[in-house]
Amino acid sequence: MLVNSKKILLDAKKENFAVPATNFIDLDTARSYVTVAEKRGLPLILAYAQSHREVLSIEEAALIGKFLAEKSDVPIILHLDHGEDTDFIFKAIELGFASVMIDASSESFKDNIAITKKVVEYAHKFDVTVEAELGHVGSNDFSESPTMTDSIYTEVEDVLEFVDQTGVDSLAISIGTAHGIYKAAPQINFDRLEEIDQMTEIPLVLHGGSSSGDTNLNHCATHGISKVNIFSDFINDAFSAIKDQQPKDYLELKNIANQTMEEVLDHYYTVFETKSVKA
Repeated sequence: MLVNSKKILLDAKKENFAVPATNFIDLDTARSYVTVAEKRGLPLILAYAQSHREVLSIEEAALIGKFLAEKSDVPIILHLDHGEDTDFIFKAIELGFASVMIDASSESFKDNIAITKKVVEYAHKFDVTVEAELGHVGSNDFSESPTMTDSIYTEVEDVLEFVDQTGVDSLAISIGTAHGIYKAAPQINFDRLEEIDQMTEIPLVLHGGSSSGDTNLNHCATHGISKVNIFSDFINDAFSAIKDQQPKDYLELKNIANQTMEEVLDHYYTVFETKSVKA
């Protein structure tokens, strides 16, 4: 079933687990993720990033996401990840996305508030939930970002003002992770996470989950993070499996990739201690 993120992420925050947000770039990736969610009877955030629009158009993503979500018997949130501008975000809402992210984290604090508030006011008219980012989650490589950037920690004193002025439904915070693959597991600032979690009632989001380490991610999921974004681990593990197994034809290649991505998501459901919820 196609739902927005409101109730599911609030349940996750209350019950101390996280829901995986899995970026899809074609039908195979999306279908693999949903297959695992259905097998385990767990909610899923099926995410499409604006940065992948050259690989998969937003119109195609909406068709794929809505089709899979509407025929599923588990809660599926079709989510726009890292929306970079309001026109693209409003297009996603028009096409049926149930959740959107406005990433104005590279703007000034004042401008981030203004841009996010504009998106929230528009999205809520259509019962679409909104995620924003405060601080900045950088990028280790180009898999999810067109540029390499450093992370900037979320300032605790900014959180309440930002949430109060924007009315945002969930907040991505920067506590030491980055997009892409790390050379070594990141040093996550759990003290900063605890401070922010204790001061706000809205669900918190962790970007850059791939290769962050199971122990780190489990601690985040059970101590304040309600949504964890994963992408690089899917495509890198699938590519490694293809190289190791040396498929004889294209169909075998696809099957290896799909099965590997299913295994990765199955693993992360366990790491995040994701629970079944009613939409």
